[in-house]
Parts: sequence; C-alpha cells; structure tokens
Amino acid sequence: MLISINPITPQPRLVAKVVDILKDGGIIAYPTDTFYGIGCDIMNKKAIQRIYQIKQRDPSKPFSFICSDLKDISDYAKVTNYGYKTMKRYLPGPYTFILEGSKLVPKIMLTKRKTAGIRVPDHPICIALVKSLGNPIISTSATAPDGSVFDHPSLIHEHFGTRLDLVIDAGSVSGNPSSVVSLIGDTPEVIRKGSGDLSAFYS
Repeated sequence: MLISINPITPQPRLVAKVVDILKDGGIIAYPTDTFYGIGCDIMNKKAIQRIYQIKQRDPSKPFSFICSDLKDISDYAKVTNYGYKTMKRYLPGPYTFILEGSKLVPKIMLTKRKTAGIRVPDHPICIALVKSLGNPIISTSATAPDGSVFDHPSLIHEHFGTRLDLVIDAGSVSGNPSSVVSLIGDTPEVIRKGSGDLSAFYS
C-alpha cells in the first residue's frame, strides 16, 4: 500500500492509519531528513526480525531507532549533561548519536557494548509517527541490495512489494546519509561523516 502524506503538515487521520499498521506489527517505509527509512515498532521483536530478513543484515548489527525529542531519548538512553547539551544543539537534524541504551531498549536493539544509535530527524512525518505510536521506530535506509538509493517512494514500493505493509509517499528527500557520532564516555567520536556540520566534534 502506498499513501501520500503531506511532508510539512502531516494529516492526523493518515498518521493514525500508519500507526495502526505499526501497532499490528507492520513494516513501513517513511521519509526522514536523509533517506527514506524502513521501520517498525521497536517493541515488536517479530517485526524487527522481518526487517533483518528484508535487509539481509547480520543480527549482531542492531538498527538505529528514532525518538521524537530529547525527553524521549532520555527514556531509552543514559544521557549525561554533556550528551544532553550536545544533542540539544544538533537535534532535530541529520545525525545519529551512539549512546548507552537504557533498560527499556529491547536486547535485540543493543550492541554487545549495550549501545544504541538514536535519531531525531528533522522531518514532521516520522516525528508525528513516533509521538502517536508512543514508542520509537526502527530506522534503516530503504536502499537496494547494492546500496543504491531509490529517488522516489514509488520505486521503494515497486522494489519491496509485499515485504512492506505500507510506503508513505512524501515526495523526495535529501538522499544523503546521517552523520554518526558516538557520545560514549562524553568523548565525541565521528564514526561516519554524512549530512550536517561536524566541525565542533573535531576541535
């Protein structure tokens, strides 16, 4: 199923329709400020396992997930004062921050070091979905097996077919990856250079 949602002012009725699918264990493709993402409710283990199969990904490499704001992050990660100040400066935005996960995060979503990648994208649709669902949603890029990016959601719909329960069409997004920054031990480390300004992490 492919549905169009306004990327600036998402229609609450359509957001509710998508959230119902997530609550039922469904898997969706949705827009972020970087790529289109593939996601499900972080609390649904079966749905997470389906995404591992779709992405043909090693289960020892957890996916990132999306929170709605800093307060939401503090429920799912251990956030120090330094971490809070840093994220406040950069979020919402095209960054994935690596933090120590809290007890609320399912084990399948944590690395061996109990860390997790967390995003708050600057995109009204995914924020509305997380707020309405009440749980974070998985975030992994909706790319082809060779890593190439689909430049329109209709192509995602075509490629993945029935493996996804719903694809949101919100037009084109930037198509550049997020920057990944570890904040473990209050020592920032740039793991991947992507979108956004990273100059402060190198000074």
